[in-house]
Amino acid sequence: MSIIDSALDNTRETFRRDQVWSFLKEKEVSVDVSHQIILYIEGLSVSFDGFKALNDMNLYINDGELRCLIGANGAGKTTLMDVITGKTQCDEGSVYFGQTHNLLEKDEAEISQLGIGRKFQKPTVFEAHTVLDNLELSLKTNKGVIPTLLARLSSTEILKIDEVLETIGLKDHRMMLAGSLSHGQKQWLEIGMLLVSEPRLLLVDEPVAGMTAQETEHTAELLKSLAGDHTVVVVEHDMEFVRSIAKTVTVLHQGSVLAEGTMDEVQNNAAVREVYLGDES
Repeated sequence: MSIIDSALDNTRETFRRDQVWSFLKEKEVSVDVSHQIILYIEGLSVSFDGFKALNDMNLYINDGELRCLIGANGAGKTTLMDVITGKTQCDEGSVYFGQTHNLLEKDEAEISQLGIGRKFQKPTVFEAHTVLDNLELSLKTNKGVIPTLLARLSSTEILKIDEVLETIGLKDHRMMLAGSLSHGQKQWLEIGMLLVSEPRLLLVDEPVAGMTAQETEHTAELLKSLAGDHTVVVVEHDMEFVRSIAKTVTVLHQGSVLAEGTMDEVQNNAAVREVYLGDES
């Protein structure tokens, strides 16, 4: 081995992206879920030019559960996601991650670092890169310029990526360009990109829109498998899909919680039938 190669290896070892010098390390994030609730939303209101997108909303999400949010367009689903992730400021109310992290005091990057990940309806993958590259780029690692340039995957990172590829069903497609994947596979890849960043809470917006029946079935199994180790909140319009995955469904209407319960309970709720399902009987 030449002196140059040896020096390069030593530099790579020094700047490995799976490690951070002690004086640069962030404090370990602790989320207090001693009351079994990971997300507290109380009295939340947001207005846009006089329109109440959220109106004194109260919502509690249990740690490790899979919760589905349903509601007509304009019910407040997207605005709620925007407030949780720091994209939109509220007029009043409180949003806590666990009992101690006030999300309204944090920006989008800080909220992401706490362990809250969001998947939008349209998949946003790096289409010119392989599936493996997409997952590698999403790892929770030191993103400094030098560590990134000299980075090599550690055995722990390789294992993490392999586990996620197995979970999302793309193990045999790791070297395929993301742009060559089907719509459903791109959705799974984006979920995988969130998973390698090790989130506690996943916010998933309309994951099965545009999917085939087979892709929809796989997505249902995928999301159900994530609950427990993660808390998963799904916004969805496909009622059959919601029925297949959710133990608890929350119905939003005009920026507030209209009803909550099992799918059968909310479908048989008189107020829900009137305002969401169009049944006035």
